[in-house]
Amino acid sequence: MKIICVDDEKLILELIVSMCKAIRPTDEISGFNRPEKALEWCEDNRPDVVLLDIRMPKISGIELAAKIKQKHPKTAVIFMTGYSEYALEAYCVHPSGYLLKPPEKEKLAAEITYALQGKKDKDEEEYPHIRIKAFDDFDVFADGELVKFERTKAKELLAYLVDQNGAGVSRKKAFVTLWDNENYDRSGQKHLDVIIRSLRDTLKQYGIDDMFELQNGIMRIFPEKIDCDYYRFLKGEPKAVNSYRGKYMESYSWASLTEGKNTMSN
Repeated sequence: MKIICVDDEKLILELIVSMCKAIRPTDEISGFNRPEKALEWCEDNRPDVVLLDIRMPKISGIELAAKIKQKHPKTAVIFMTGYSEYALEAYCVHPSGYLLKPPEKEKLAAEITYALQGKKDKDEEEYPHIRIKAFDDFDVFADGELVKFERTKAKELLAYLVDQNGAGVSRKKAFVTLWDNENYDRSGQKHLDVIIRSLRDTLKQYGIDDMFELQNGIMRIFPEKIDCDYYRFLKGEPKAVNSYRGKYMESYSWASLTEGKNTMSN
């Protein structure tokens, strides 16, 4: 487990880090007295728990929590502050806990234990290895982390394959769908090669490349390897049906046909 502590007061930061190491001696504990440094660390690392002061220069703890959770939705947030009046405002980012400084070791231990236990339960129930959101805009999550694509067309290609629900798609069909005003000539084929290569590289980077297959010019994804709100909707699961608001992969014009079918069946 990775836990980070962020507080601009050096002595308080050292105290909290020391407490965390005593509470969780086998975990990786890191401390930052500047929120921007914590953000830099989060670019390449996914914390399981973040303990944040609220009043900090440049970036407040609440703003920092929002930025971290945008990149790492699974991360649990525990706020620590000497000002109780911030409690209501802090809950806008759905924190796991809230402690007044300086925290008592027993209370800090209880909050960390609760955050990790809650995260474990949530992971098992809501965050499988690959999760895809198709309602509203299209996004992909690997172990709860937002997948970032180097090329927007690579992301769109994956979205189209998800829309096809496991059916095989030829290279030409994919090209005509994604580039409806261009010819599938030699130049177009090379362009598609670049996009497919970029998609594969991104999926491999996040360890989710086994969801995609390309054989004999036919591409497909494996629906059984992912959790997707659209697939749950097709199965008639109440939670997915109730969450659909008539918007499906909003960024892609070709998705309007599926969106129309969803609206008619809802």
